[in-house]
Amino acid sequence: MTRSPATLPETPDLCGAYPRLDEQRIANLSQCGERRPVPPGEVLYREGEPIGEFIVILRGTVAMVEGYRGEEERTIAVHGPGRFLGELGLLTGQAGFLTAVVREAGEILAVGADQVRELVAGDPAFGDLILRAYLTRRSLLIGMDAGFRIIGSRYSPDARRLREFAARNRLPHRWIDVEEDEEAEALLRQLGISPQETPVVIWRGDQVLRNPTVAMLAKAIGLPVPRPGDGVCDLIIVGAGPAGLAASVYGASEGLATIVLDAVAAGGQASTSSRIDNYLGFPSGISGAELAERAVLQAIKFGARLTVPAEACGLEAEDGHYSVLVEDGPAVQGHAVLIATGARYRKLDVPDLEKYESCGVYYAATPFELRMCRQAQVVIVGGGNSAGQAALYLSRNASSVRMLVRGGDLSESMSRYLIDAINRTPGIEIMFHTEVRELLGDGSLRAVRAQNNQTGHPVEIETNALFVFIGADPHTGWLAGAVELDDRGFVTTGSGSSHWEALPLETGRPGVFAAGDARSGSVKRVASAVGEGAMAVRLLHERFSMTGHRQQGR
Repeated sequence: MTRSPATLPETPDLCGAYPRLDEQRIANLSQCGERRPVPPGEVLYREGEPIGEFIVILRGTVAMVEGYRGEEERTIAVHGPGRFLGELGLLTGQAGFLTAVVREAGEILAVGADQVRELVAGDPAFGDLILRAYLTRRSLLIGMDAGFRIIGSRYSPDARRLREFAARNRLPHRWIDVEEDEEAEALLRQLGISPQETPVVIWRGDQVLRNPTVAMLAKAIGLPVPRPGDGVCDLIIVGAGPAGLAASVYGASEGLATIVLDAVAAGGQASTSSRIDNYLGFPSGISGAELAERAVLQAIKFGARLTVPAEACGLEAEDGHYSVLVEDGPAVQGHAVLIATGARYRKLDVPDLEKYESCGVYYAATPFELRMCRQAQVVIVGGGNSAGQAALYLSRNASSVRMLVRGGDLSESMSRYLIDAINRTPGIEIMFHTEVRELLGDGSLRAVRAQNNQTGHPVEIETNALFVFIGADPHTGWLAGAVELDDRGFVTTGSGSSHWEALPLETGRPGVFAAGDARSGSVKRVASAVGEGAMAVRLLHERFSMTGHRQQGR
């Protein structure tokens, strides 16, 4: 006999995703919220729409449902009295990924989203409780393959682009490979979608996007986009890596009208790190993605506006302020600019590399790549911290991990704690003095051909997953002569800028600063990038005091 939806048991809180508020907290929230009765079947908010209220259940039960009233409807969780609803979208302004449906009649307490954001900002204990629950709920949704569907071929660069965008932004989604799923191919035929129109994104069960750009996907799921006519803000931050996020937190918290632009996702290179064990204040470590997510919520709490995706393609000075040109979008004006576009991964110098970049060659080790490597023989190229972190992370799922290191000693480029952890982990083999010469395969990667650079001895290694961590080059091509660069393309600042007497971290243009990996002479560490982002805001105040600029405030 099928259990009636009204009698579904409450989902147990096994990992802190579904805490219960005590009576005192509910009483405090009641002072700024509205109590109202709810009948069974009432929809409190819908999948794909912004969540406008923070809802606490006083009596009855509420189910969180994906694909409500669709063929693939499933209940994700059921909540009873004392629990609160919602997910990260309530704090960030994104659309929700689930529908909240009353199962048993009762009563709810509804508090406006803006009021809750203020409460979170002013009450650290409450803020920590909400943040921890929402971050965990997001992780659970990702692990359950909830959210929108991406349907396409594993060999498609466009499919890879959409999947990377979703993974880097920690957006719940399900990947459906037409090479493996016969039902997916039948669905595409039913929808009248030709192979040339794939990949396809299906959102809310009925919204179909044919080979969308990441900007189209972002708009569909409610991510903020640049808006024309916003006027001149105080600070434009280009790049949402650790330096840019730190500057957004400090800038917005000090009253600067702050806009942050990033082409792909918050977190930069750091967000691709599976675990950062040596970052101050996190003794048990933290993933780069979670660190970025927490920083984004901090910045939003203080009033910064983050826009992803928004790729800067130029910097111009006009009428006493600066204009950052945005590809396929309106320009953004500001009295000051922080260049924090970081660096982009360096590629192997081997033939036909591009052929395998969507089907076997990877430049990050995130949960997305981890799922791709179940029981696979993994090869990692590189001997730095990123390579070491990837080896430890991927060894969880891989049948074996081989690290190909050009030199003969890891201690020259890798932290000691990572070396010790690798030595303790079975299944990780290090091949020193070894370099990749050729990629082998037919459609997808099958093996790599490598060579010992001392003996010349060749070796062929079977693998369908090659991870490349051989350093990065500065992402500064978009500046196109707008500021001075060194001979390697990094932005020169302070005494390194020859045009005038600039402040530390300031370029040859007054009010244009650089921080993090894109800056010449920077220390390539997360902590130093965060420090430079905070320092840039302090120096910006000094520049404003010289120019007489009055900040707008939030």
